[in-house]
Amino acid sequence: MDVLANFAQAFIGLFQQGGQTFLSLAGGILPTLITLMTAVNALTKFVGQDRINGIAQAAGKNTILRYTIMPVLAVFFLTNPMAYTFGRFLPEKYKPAFYDAAVSFVHPITGLFPHANPAELFVYMGIAQGIQQLGLPLGQLAIRYFIVGVIVIFIRGMVTEWLTLRMMRQRELA
Repeated sequence: MDVLANFAQAFIGLFQQGGQTFLSLAGGILPTLITLMTAVNALTKFVGQDRINGIAQAAGKNTILRYTIMPVLAVFFLTNPMAYTFGRFLPEKYKPAFYDAAVSFVHPITGLFPHANPAELFVYMGIAQGIQQLGLPLGQLAIRYFIVGVIVIFIRGMVTEWLTLRMMRQRELA
Protein backbone atom coordinates (compact mmCIF):
# COMPACT_ATOMS: atom_id res chain seq x y z
CA MET A 1 0.00 0.00 0.00
CA ASP A 2 2.86 2.39 0.79
CA VAL A 3 4.37 1.75 -2.63
CA LEU A 4 1.17 2.83 -4.34
CA ALA A 5 0.88 5.94 -2.16
CA ASN A 6 4.52 6.85 -2.82
CA PHE A 7 4.02 6.38 -6.54
CA ALA A 8 0.92 8.59 -6.50
CA GLN A 9 2.76 11.27 -4.54
CA ALA A 10 5.74 11.20 -6.92
CA PHE A 11 3.43 11.27 -9.93
CA ILE A 12 1.54 14.37 -8.80
CA GLY A 13 4.82 15.94 -7.62
CA LEU A 14 6.11 15.78 -11.17
CA PHE A 15 3.18 17.89 -12.36
CA GLN A 16 3.47 20.28 -9.42
CA GLN A 17 7.11 20.87 -10.30
CA GLY A 18 6.12 21.43 -13.94
CA GLY A 19 3.54 23.98 -12.81
CA GLN A 20 6.12 25.84 -10.73
CA THR A 21 8.52 25.89 -13.68
CA PHE A 22 5.77 27.20 -15.96
CA LEU A 23 4.92 30.00 -13.51
CA SER A 24 8.57 31.00 -13.22
CA LEU A 25 8.81 31.18 -17.02
CA ALA A 26 5.54 33.10 -17.31
CA GLY A 27 6.84 35.71 -14.89
CA GLY A 28 10.39 35.75 -16.21
CA ILE A 29 11.44 34.89 -19.74
CA LEU A 30 8.07 34.85 -21.54
CA PRO A 31 7.39 38.61 -21.32
CA THR A 32 10.94 39.26 -22.55
CA LEU A 33 10.50 36.74 -25.34
CA ILE A 34 7.18 38.23 -26.48
CA THR A 35 8.62 41.76 -26.43
CA LEU A 36 11.68 40.65 -28.41
CA MET A 37 9.51 38.86 -31.00
CA THR A 38 7.42 42.02 -31.38
CA ALA A 39 10.56 44.14 -31.86
CA VAL A 40 11.99 41.80 -34.51
CA ASN A 41 8.69 41.72 -36.38
CA ALA A 42 8.55 45.52 -36.24
CA LEU A 43 12.14 45.74 -37.52
CA THR A 44 11.23 43.43 -40.39
CA LYS A 45 8.27 45.68 -41.24
CA PHE A 46 10.43 48.85 -41.03
CA VAL A 47 13.24 47.42 -43.16
CA GLY A 48 10.74 45.82 -45.52
CA GLN A 49 10.33 42.22 -46.56
CA ASP A 50 11.58 43.05 -50.08
CA ARG A 51 14.86 44.47 -48.73
CA ILE A 52 15.38 41.46 -46.48
CA ASN A 53 14.73 39.20 -49.47
CA GLY A 54 17.22 41.24 -51.52
CA ILE A 55 19.88 40.87 -48.85
CA ALA A 56 19.29 37.13 -48.80
CA GLN A 57 19.61 36.84 -52.58
CA ALA A 58 22.85 38.83 -52.56
CA ALA A 59 24.28 36.77 -49.69
CA GLY A 60 23.45 33.55 -51.52
CA LYS A 61 25.86 34.38 -54.33
CA ASN A 62 28.93 34.36 -52.08
CA THR A 63 30.07 31.09 -50.49
CA ILE A 64 31.19 32.65 -47.21
CA LEU A 65 28.04 34.75 -46.84
CA ARG A 66 25.83 31.85 -47.93
CA TYR A 67 26.85 29.79 -44.89
CA THR A 68 27.38 32.56 -42.33
CA ILE A 69 25.37 35.76 -42.83
CA MET A 70 22.45 34.18 -44.65
CA PRO A 71 21.64 31.54 -41.97
CA VAL A 72 22.17 34.11 -39.19
CA LEU A 73 19.75 36.56 -40.83
CA ALA A 74 17.29 33.77 -41.57
CA VAL A 75 17.23 32.49 -37.99
CA PHE A 76 17.18 36.02 -36.52
CA PHE A 77 14.39 37.43 -38.69
CA LEU A 78 12.27 34.40 -39.50
CA THR A 79 13.05 32.23 -36.43
CA ASN A 80 12.81 28.47 -36.27
CA PRO A 81 11.34 26.77 -38.37
CA MET A 82 10.57 29.53 -40.91
CA ALA A 83 14.29 30.30 -41.27
CA TYR A 84 14.71 27.35 -43.60
CA THR A 85 12.55 29.06 -46.22
CA PHE A 86 15.44 31.48 -46.90
CA GLY A 87 16.86 28.63 -48.96
CA ARG A 88 14.37 29.51 -51.70
CA PHE A 89 16.78 32.19 -52.88
CA LEU A 90 19.42 29.60 -53.70
CA PRO A 91 19.95 27.26 -56.63
CA GLU A 92 18.97 23.66 -55.86
CA LYS A 93 22.57 22.53 -55.48
CA TYR A 94 23.09 24.84 -52.46
CA LYS A 95 19.82 24.22 -50.64
CA PRO A 96 20.89 21.13 -48.63
CA ALA A 97 23.99 22.92 -47.35
CA PHE A 98 22.03 26.05 -46.44
CA TYR A 99 19.49 23.96 -44.57
CA ASP A 100 22.29 22.19 -42.68
CA ALA A 101 23.83 25.54 -41.73
CA ALA A 102 20.52 27.10 -40.69
CA VAL A 103 19.33 24.14 -38.64
CA SER A 104 22.72 24.04 -36.90
CA PHE A 105 22.41 27.68 -35.85
CA VAL A 106 19.07 27.58 -34.02
CA HIS A 107 20.76 26.73 -30.71
CA PRO A 108 23.84 29.03 -30.72
CA ILE A 109 21.73 32.14 -31.36
CA THR A 110 19.46 31.49 -28.37
CA GLY A 111 21.72 33.07 -25.74
CA LEU A 112 21.70 36.46 -27.44
CA PHE A 113 18.34 36.30 -29.20
CA PRO A 114 15.95 33.90 -27.44
CA HIS A 115 13.10 34.80 -29.81
CA ALA A 116 14.88 32.93 -32.62
CA ASN A 117 14.14 29.51 -31.16
CA PRO A 118 12.21 29.57 -27.88
CA ALA A 119 12.16 25.76 -27.77
CA GLU A 120 15.95 25.74 -27.32
CA LEU A 121 15.70 28.16 -24.43
CA PHE A 122 15.29 25.31 -21.94
CA VAL A 123 18.63 23.85 -22.99
CA TYR A 124 20.40 27.20 -22.85
CA MET A 125 18.83 28.15 -19.51
CA GLY A 126 19.98 24.87 -18.00
CA ILE A 127 23.55 25.59 -19.03
CA ALA A 128 23.19 29.24 -18.02
CA GLN A 129 22.03 28.26 -14.55
CA GLY A 130 25.22 26.26 -14.04
CA ILE A 131 27.33 29.18 -15.27
CA GLN A 132 25.52 31.56 -12.89
CA GLN A 133 26.07 29.22 -9.96
CA LEU A 134 29.79 29.42 -10.70
CA GLY A 135 29.52 33.21 -10.56
CA LEU A 136 30.45 33.65 -14.21
CA PRO A 137 28.76 36.19 -16.53
CA LEU A 138 26.17 34.95 -19.02
CA GLY A 139 26.99 37.56 -21.66
CA GLN A 140 30.36 36.02 -22.42
CA LEU A 141 28.78 32.56 -22.72
CA ALA A 142 26.13 33.86 -25.13
CA ILE A 143 28.71 35.63 -27.29
CA ARG A 144 30.98 32.57 -27.37
CA TYR A 145 28.03 30.34 -28.33
CA PHE A 146 27.19 32.74 -31.13
CA ILE A 147 30.75 32.99 -32.50
CA VAL A 148 31.38 29.24 -32.31
CA GLY A 149 27.97 28.70 -33.89
CA VAL A 150 28.89 30.87 -36.89
CA ILE A 151 32.16 28.96 -37.32
CA VAL A 152 30.40 25.61 -37.09
CA ILE A 153 27.64 26.52 -39.56
CA PHE A 154 30.24 27.69 -42.06
CA ILE A 155 32.13 24.40 -41.78
CA ARG A 156 28.93 22.35 -41.98
CA GLY A 157 27.70 24.35 -44.97
CA MET A 158 30.96 23.86 -46.86
CA VAL A 159 31.13 20.12 -46.10
CA THR A 160 27.49 19.56 -47.01
CA GLU A 161 27.89 21.58 -50.21
CA TRP A 162 30.93 19.50 -51.17
CA LEU A 163 29.07 16.24 -50.47
CA THR A 164 25.97 17.41 -52.34
CA LEU A 165 27.91 18.49 -55.43
CA ARG A 166 29.86 15.23 -55.38
CA MET A 167 26.68 13.14 -55.21
CA MET A 168 25.08 15.22 -57.97
CA ARG A 169 28.08 14.60 -60.24
CA GLN A 170 27.98 10.87 -59.48
CA ARG A 171 24.29 10.78 -60.35
CA GLU A 172 24.98 12.51 -63.67
CA LEU A 173 27.68 9.94 -64.51
CA ALA A 174 25.45 6.97 -63.72
